[in-house]
Amino acid sequence: MKILMFSWEYPPLSHGGLARHVQDLSEALVKQGHKIYVITQGNAKMSEDDIVNGVRVIRTTPVTISGNNFVDNILHLNFQMTEKTIELMEQIGDIDLIHGHDWLVFWVSKVFKHSLRKPLLYTIHATEFGRNQGIYNNMQRYINDLEWYACFEAWKVVVCSRYMANEAKNLFQLPDDKVATIANGVNEENYLLDRNQSFDVDDFKNTYASLNENIVFYVGRIVREKGIQVLLQSVPEILSVEPSTKFVIAGKGPHLDNLKAQADYLGIADRIYFTGFISDEERNKLYQIADVAVFPSIYEPFGIVALEAMVTKTPVVVSNVGGMAEFVEDDKNGLMVNPNNPHQLAGAILELIRNKEKSKEIAARGYRMVKEEYTWEEIASKTAALYEDVNFDYLKSDWNKKHTKGNMNNNEESLLYRYTSQRKYS
Repeated sequence: MKILMFSWEYPPLSHGGLARHVQDLSEALVKQGHKIYVITQGNAKMSEDDIVNGVRVIRTTPVTISGNNFVDNILHLNFQMTEKTIELMEQIGDIDLIHGHDWLVFWVSKVFKHSLRKPLLYTIHATEFGRNQGIYNNMQRYINDLEWYACFEAWKVVVCSRYMANEAKNLFQLPDDKVATIANGVNEENYLLDRNQSFDVDDFKNTYASLNENIVFYVGRIVREKGIQVLLQSVPEILSVEPSTKFVIAGKGPHLDNLKAQADYLGIADRIYFTGFISDEERNKLYQIADVAVFPSIYEPFGIVALEAMVTKTPVVVSNVGGMAEFVEDDKNGLMVNPNNPHQLAGAILELIRNKEKSKEIAARGYRMVKEEYTWEEIASKTAALYEDVNFDYLKSDWNKKHTKGNMNNNEESLLYRYTSQRKYS
């Protein structure tokens, strides 16, 4: 099949797990014989049109005019992606299906669903409601409405966990048969050290901690829903038992200054190493020296970072939330604690730090699970099967004929108006 895919980020531009998801899925689909065209954002240093591991990646050029806010900038990006897609379609002639990822590419996805008259598959990686535990302002309301609208326009909505399936169905009033659950995966090759570079473990560890110190590692976006503030609250208790412990927090995001202020207030700033953005190579080396990887999320649709830690054979401590609760078995392939509970979190981290044999056993079981159940080959096969089902259903239906006239029926118009104009928010 020929698939047109829209994503606001694609490596090396990466703000979170979405970029890696789209890349790994696209490359696995190419290996299975499909043609994948990804339209995404770029910058002045990147090629605008390139083949990357078999995937044709078309990147926009930067906009010289800044919007009033993030939503404006995303709208500008959708305009640019529209231009790039028109150019692409003139070259390749036709596609079978469109696959959009999250609200950030909704408008361009909708435009080409209707202009090309092709079925739209949409992946909801997270929701604005879930990220903020509610809708509190007009920008959040706008994003929430776009998420609903994407689900409305999609032939099928893809989510990454049973938790997200329930959230999407309840939040956006989706029927069961419109939602498909396909888990995320992890590619072990992305987490192996570069064999062409020498790696002195002791020398690298000295960059972050003394050789005799334990290292507790977090990597990911620095946002409130990731629960890093809970990790900081647990640090004094951990240090009271294991004072030779260092906490490495890698990533960037809007919550960073708040976390630094919290560390100062708690008197633990000298035990916390905020790295900022790190390269994949440095992340892989940090996994090699970490004693524990911790992901204390408050909201987590899936938790791909936990899988990434597992594939590096690093023992994990996670919150009992979202998708992580579906693949982490407490005391078997990881330790699980209640969210927003720094005392429990401290106890779990100490258990792994102080019991090295148990840590190795848990890490080994986590690694085996990932290799057996969360490969991109398996995920790509499930996704391709869904593509084929959607394409078949679309072609045999009368939906195409109805919408070539540019009309919705009365029920569809009523539903759309009722949601966008009259929906109540709590």
